[in-house]
Amino acid sequence: MPATLPAEEYRTRLTAVRTKLAETDADAAAFFSATSIDYLTGFDHIQTERPVFLVVTPDAVAITVPRLEVERVEPNSRIDRVVSYFDYPGGHPIETAAELCGELGVERVVADADGAPGVMGYEGPPLSDFLAVTEQSWVPRMRWAKSDAEVALIRESAKWANLGHRYLAEYTERGAHPATVSQEASTDASRVMLDTLGDRYEARVRGDGPVHAGYISGDETRLPHGHTPNEQLSEGDVLITGASANVGGYVSELERTMFVGSYTDEDEHYFEVMCDLQETAIEAMGPGVELAAVDRAVHARAEEHGVSDLLRHHVGHNIGLDGHEPPYIDRGWGERFDDATMEPGHVYTIEPGLYTDEVGYRHSDTVAVTEDGTERLTFFPRDIESNTV
Repeated sequence: MPATLPAEEYRTRLTAVRTKLAETDADAAAFFSATSIDYLTGFDHIQTERPVFLVVTPDAVAITVPRLEVERVEPNSRIDRVVSYFDYPGGHPIETAAELCGELGVERVVADADGAPGVMGYEGPPLSDFLAVTEQSWVPRMRWAKSDAEVALIRESAKWANLGHRYLAEYTERGAHPATVSQEASTDASRVMLDTLGDRYEARVRGDGPVHAGYISGDETRLPHGHTPNEQLSEGDVLITGASANVGGYVSELERTMFVGSYTDEDEHYFEVMCDLQETAIEAMGPGVELAAVDRAVHARAEEHGVSDLLRHHVGHNIGLDGHEPPYIDRGWGERFDDATMEPGHVYTIEPGLYTDEVGYRHSDTVAVTEDGTERLTFFPRDIESNTV
């Protein structure tokens, strides 16, 4: 029952970055992305108006952080040096980063961006005002394929997502409010998870519990990214659920289309077609398969059913440290990358949905690509009777 990544994972990742760095004429690799910094060092933080800057040289790993993060980052044994600035805008994060590079003898960097992202009111300046900068996207590409240890964490996430979804289904009834059902199911599943894992659970969530389960209902289901409406559940309502859990920073995705009490013949028709499209996608997956081919297979099957006009998005996306990660199962993906094929270690959500003018129907399962096929990591029942509450 894994709950954290082994230390060797980070050593392997830093070694890979240094190997790429050696193929350039730069003195160091640099990163502003919170996810990339977490991926390389295990230091997780919320990206705010206070930039964090990681620099990796052939023989050192150093970081600049706002003063309020110093106590959180200093225990990280993978980081050799920590430099801080007071805050933004009173402090000068990019100047501090440039000064650190100067002290390390770094004049040229390959960076994931020419400066920190403009979030929560942060504004420049670019890093290239102080150093020679070439941009790279090494870490996002490294994250396409997960290691066995990463897949194990996503598999563990799927177990707890299943528990959250079980509670969600159990607590759903006529007259209930979606928001309160979600809170109750998420809280109870999180409590069981924390009681079970104990000290092995690495606290990487703030405010919310480690398990989240909820749904959208009513007219909102016709919108792929609908909101939870402020209305009580009633007989015949269609629900699109979602459940996930954070294990070692990694997440899975479990979604189901459910019905409150009963469903119509039209509901049943679209539900069964949606399940067939999802099964078509999973059957098309495997190592060496073009991502675009899976999306095309689903669209071809949708045309056979006469529902291609009800599709609103691509088949799925990679998942791991983020809920949405590239590559995407999309017919346009092959136009961007020559190597747009599935590989062992890729982990995808498979979620072709159908959306009428009144209601939506979507299951989502997390599926890993293996050496000889696929493995479904989420396992809540998919049939219509199991999803009628």
